[in-house]
Amino acid sequence: MTALRFQDPLWLLLLVPLAIIAVAAIGRQRRTGIVYSETALPARLPRTTAQRIKRALPWVRVLGMAMVVLALARPQRGKEELHIESEGVAIEMCIDRSGSMQALDFELDNERVNRLEAVKRVFRDFVAGNDRLPGRPDDLIGLVDFGGFADAKCPLTLDHGAVLEILESVEIPSPVFDSRGQILNENLLGEDMATAIGDALVLAVDRLKGVKAKSKVIILLSDGKQTAGVVEPGAAAEAAKAFGIKIYTIGVGSTGTAPFPTIDFFGNQTIAPQPVELDEATLKALAEATGGQYFNARNTGALEEVYANIDRLEKTPSQGRIFTQYRELYYYVMWPGIGLILLELAASSTRFRSLP
Repeated sequence: MTALRFQDPLWLLLLVPLAIIAVAAIGRQRRTGIVYSETALPARLPRTTAQRIKRALPWVRVLGMAMVVLALARPQRGKEELHIESEGVAIEMCIDRSGSMQALDFELDNERVNRLEAVKRVFRDFVAGNDRLPGRPDDLIGLVDFGGFADAKCPLTLDHGAVLEILESVEIPSPVFDSRGQILNENLLGEDMATAIGDALVLAVDRLKGVKAKSKVIILLSDGKQTAGVVEPGAAAEAAKAFGIKIYTIGVGSTGTAPFPTIDFFGNQTIAPQPVELDEATLKALAEATGGQYFNARNTGALEEVYANIDRLEKTPSQGRIFTQYRELYYYVMWPGIGLILLELAASSTRFRSLP
């Protein structure tokens, strides 16, 4: 919305004496007398345009002077906007990309997808927002992914578009074949398909410990148990607690069997059940040790609900204030006012000059 104000309104008080002086002066205007033998004769003479203009000239000067007074009061028009001052939350996302995330037990848009694709989709909605989630526009968001090795994919940033673009590069490790069909990265692949939860948490803590924020949070998404790495999850939780960082853990899937893509004897891709194990005890302990919470997400709907719960728990406080940017308008009345004064002086001294 817009607002109109006078920066120096005391100048407007000059309008009162100006009005009094103008009325008194115009009323006492000297009129030239002409002797007629009969007063009825001039009364029948028509009033010309020049006469009408001449009578209006004093009011033109008064109007010009009034406009100059308004200009001295400095009229300004401002655009008022509600600005939100917020203190964001620093969130480090730790996403599991180990081999078990290939399980095809989630759905998106009525299509079967693996766990990692479901996690990425809901993570995107959590950050950017959708019909159910408002998004986290004021929060610093960083990204760590992990399999057998932890990798800091994106530093804490407010550029959420960059975070989501980097998110697309997070993939489950896959074999690299040579021309004879032999796997070239077999040893490395086996290590990277494991799960290093503790290493990922320590890396996330290192990214968060020096950040100034209302609160610092790690959201850990994993569907397995610690099978690799050099840091135990419990030790990583102690480090997080020491720096005032809360860990929210999300167990993706459940213990039992889940469908996995496999290659049969003839080289065709099929789906076969494989055993999976979710270490809920460790995930719960990590959350409890730092003041966070543990959630289990067995499908896409449950995963969305988990993010909605975290969104409610980690609110970004905000405070509204009115900010107004004003633009000067005095020249819109000053120059026309001066022009009217000069016009009246020129007209009174030439064409409409009064003779004694």
